Amino acid sequence: MAGNAAEIKNFAFSPATPKVKAGTTVTWTNQVTDAHTVTSAGSGGPLHSAALATPAAYSHQFTQPGTHAYLCTIHPFMTTTVEVTR
Repeated sequence: MAGNAAEIKNFAFSPATPKVKAGTTVTWTNQVTDAHTVTSAGSGGPLHSAALATPAAYSHQFTQPGTHAYLCTIHPFMTTTVEVTR
C-alpha cells in the first residue's frame, strides 16, 4: 500500500484489502462524484466517516492488530477489510 493512501473509485475501495502495521494512519480519498463513507461493519468499530464528496478524505490511525471489516453505508455492497499487524 503506497503511502498508506487508499482510494474510493468505481464503487470499490482500492487497495481491496489494505495491509498495514499497528500505528499506521490510513487515508481514504473519494475519487468519484458519488458520495461514499468508510464505516466499520457491525457495531462498535473504529471507522465512522461522514459522507465523502469528491475529493474529500477520511483518515484513521489503526492502533490494534486485527482484521477490521468496513463498508460504504450508502452503497452497502462495497465491503472489504483492513489487516493490521504488529
